[in-house]
Amino acid sequence: MVMAVTLIRTFIIYITLVVVMRLMGKSQIGEMQPFEFVVTLIIADLACVPMADVSIPLIYGIVAILTLFLLHQVMALIEKSGNFGKFLISGKPSLVLTKNGVDIKELKKNSLSVEDLLESMRTAGYFSLDQLDYAIFESNGKLSAFENLNANDKATSLPLLIISEGKINKRNVNLSGLSEKQVKQFVKEQSQSVLGVEVMTLDGNGKVYFQAKRQKYKLLNLNLPQGVKW
Repeated sequence: MVMAVTLIRTFIIYITLVVVMRLMGKSQIGEMQPFEFVVTLIIADLACVPMADVSIPLIYGIVAILTLFLLHQVMALIEKSGNFGKFLISGKPSLVLTKNGVDIKELKKNSLSVEDLLESMRTAGYFSLDQLDYAIFESNGKLSAFENLNANDKATSLPLLIISEGKINKRNVNLSGLSEKQVKQFVKEQSQSVLGVEVMTLDGNGKVYFQAKRQKYKLLNLNLPQGVKW
């Protein structure tokens, strides 16, 4: 008897969830704005309670789910009311890469790092920072990329992040076959200190993406140890 009741309750909750999610109008989690994702998580949690505990009236779970759906609709209306409403609810896109280089301040505003930017670029099919003129993190977390059509070549080797925000990545330095001393010497040759470098990447062909603080990035070459290539 209890099993049959649980089965019926589960079926009712499932149908309710399908209807509510369909009315929300989103088919993929990646398309959701932050407030939509939060509502979805809470709805999923609320749905588990009446399904697992038959002592809780089923109507409680349904009312809670419908209340959250109404809240979602109100938030969606505010978001669509204008630019201020959209900014208030979902935030705004962030331009994190320009023709001058990586915007570290904009990354930090979004609690992101250069590593996060590179990871998102790789997901979009770009492996070198100079392959893009612009990169924008949309309010839903996706990366929009504008390709640099004047790039001299396509990336043929995976760039390693050697320096990020004035800090040397020791693991990547070891993978490159270089030493920290060699990296520091290369940086010194550019009239900079390690602390003054915002981004430095190095690929297996010796191509360096070098960006000092408050300066436009430069593409340089560094001679790798003999036999080193990746």
